[in-house]
Amino acid sequence: MIQVEHLTKRYGGHLAVDDISFTVEEGTIYGLLGPNGAGKSTTMNILTGYISASDGKVTIDGHDVLEEASAAKACVGYLPEQPPLYVDMTPLEYLNFVAELKKVKRADRKPQIDYAMQRTGLAGMENRLIKNLSKGYRQRVGFAAALLGNPKVIILDEPIVGLDPAQVIEIRNLIKELGQQHTVILSSHILSEVSALCDKVLIIANGKLVAQGTPEELSEQLTGDVTLQITALGEAQKVVAAVNSVQGVKQTVLEQEQNGETSVSVTVEQGKDLRAAISAALAMAECPVLALNTVSMTLEDVFLQITSQTEESDAEEELQEPVDEQQEPADTQAHEEAQE
Repeated sequence: MIQVEHLTKRYGGHLAVDDISFTVEEGTIYGLLGPNGAGKSTTMNILTGYISASDGKVTIDGHDVLEEASAAKACVGYLPEQPPLYVDMTPLEYLNFVAELKKVKRADRKPQIDYAMQRTGLAGMENRLIKNLSKGYRQRVGFAAALLGNPKVIILDEPIVGLDPAQVIEIRNLIKELGQQHTVILSSHILSEVSALCDKVLIIANGKLVAQGTPEELSEQLTGDVTLQITALGEAQKVVAAVNSVQGVKQTVLEQEQNGETSVSVTVEQGKDLRAAISAALAMAECPVLALNTVSMTLEDVFLQITSQTEESDAEEELQEPVDEQQEPADTQAHEEAQE
């Protein structure tokens, strides 16, 4: 659906987006993550055609954003962090205005507006002034505007910032519904929401794409081995011996022994699912399993580890720069002497 190839954006001497490439598959909800100033908004603005790239290529449904701008923009519905609403209009008036800007055919406007309001839960609010609506309903108006023109791709920039818990649940359910019929790209600082909503994640740091994949794939890449938390009935020595008898177990650490129950942390080789084998071994040792859980990194853990690694790598590169700068005066002096 979306193909991004070697995308680069410079603002004078500042490199906001640094040679990133990725593919967005049709019918998938993608989360775009990164620290403040990482290049997320710049990337999203290039995808929507709002700004142009310095280098690279973006195609949306086969249309080049630069060479076929109108066709590419027609494939995208965009909801910025602050929807550009005219608060003295009603939702119905505003959506008619947006439909005209998007060049929706006059005959199609009413059906599309009715559909957008129905999908976003604006029924009954269409004739109230936008300035009298809650922030949650204003956000819904922005969603409805993004749906006009029946775009294949919906791009959402921080769609749940500033909403109360009830409104967050409403907008989260709305995004899930949109993901059933549209490709969705979601930018958010609330990582728990991204983890709950998104099929795949793109992480940008310092203008570079540093990781992509499902939250589970990213967790496996960073942790390598798999960790299991197990609680069983029986003495610690007996439980540990039974677990260690299973081939593929790398390490067993005793966590707690209390009231006849033993809890251990078990490290298993990557790519192996030993839950059934460990359960069977404990049963053979007459140590019934009370709990067995796979411990995985949360998206917050993944995000913090990846971005911190990127910052450390960039810091090391910066430390090397003064060495090159110190050579410049000598090089300049040699050049001047050669000219003389």
